[in-house]
Amino acid sequence: MRGSDVVALESPLFRFSDEVREALARGRPVVALESNVVAHGFRAPDNLTVALAVEAAVRAAGAVPATIAIAGGRFVVGCGTEELELLSAAGGAAAKVGGRDLAVALARGELGATSISATMAIADRAGIATVASAGLGGVHRGAATSFDISADLTALTRTRLIVVCAGVKKILDAGLTLEYLETQGTPVIGYRHLPFPAFYCRDSGFRTQVALDDPREIAEVARLHLEFGGTGSVLVTHPIPVTDALDGDRIEEAIRQALDHAAAERITGPAVTTFVLRAVDAATGGDASAANRAVLISTATAAAEIESARAALVGGVVDAR
Repeated sequence: MRGSDVVALESPLFRFSDEVREALARGRPVVALESNVVAHGFRAPDNLTVALAVEAAVRAAGAVPATIAIAGGRFVVGCGTEELELLSAAGGAAAKVGGRDLAVALARGELGATSISATMAIADRAGIATVASAGLGGVHRGAATSFDISADLTALTRTRLIVVCAGVKKILDAGLTLEYLETQGTPVIGYRHLPFPAFYCRDSGFRTQVALDDPREIAEVARLHLEFGGTGSVLVTHPIPVTDALDGDRIEEAIRQALDHAAAERITGPAVTTFVLRAVDAATGGDASAANRAVLISTATAAAEIESARAALVGGVVDAR
């Protein structure tokens, strides 16, 4: 365990669940999960059902889930049922916390649901090596004039993690996102899938840097990359299952209409993503929400497999069940 990890375990700013604390102390595999999906990703009570299903998927693949949130001026690492129910009931009333919002959320003592960038920052400080997310933020369409680039990308350079996701959301520019990742030196590995996925869809039309089938090989690549020092996190992509994937053309048309509507309503900034995703879900008759759930479970499972391999590589206990 790194010195900074020990500091986090003892810091009054962190509140670890007993299960997560013990797993970290014993070198067991732990996967960090964002809580934004609980508060803002789905409506109650589906949000709680999905959160529990994602945690169950992590456990089934041999790791300990650590859903991260902010409550009472502390980072909660490993939400229990009570915290998950609180986030579920709060919904949109819970603050959506990104990486830059951490200090504000702590100082206010408010209930905060962490996005992927905030989850990455907290997990890295807490000594968790692997984070799972449905879709990474990226370069937005029209970024050449709007300069709208997700903080998730810069968070990859400030942390030393394995981040597993299903590519970027279809509403973003996958090509420019990959160019940005290359510029900042972030490795992009496809887990058993060479095409770069696009959240609901298995193929964005672009390719990852390399596809690797063995989680042990991914763990070894990550170890070597991180040992090089100062090079940031490793991004691993894993697509939605074939049976749950949505048609790209159908989603593209729904996104185009939603973006036009957002522009007409002068919706800007982070609110655009939530607006468009809900509009797409309505346009697909709920198919997008079902796909979102499938993506969350798929990436959580993949992250647990890779994290279990990483823990074994460094001599930890493999089976956390």
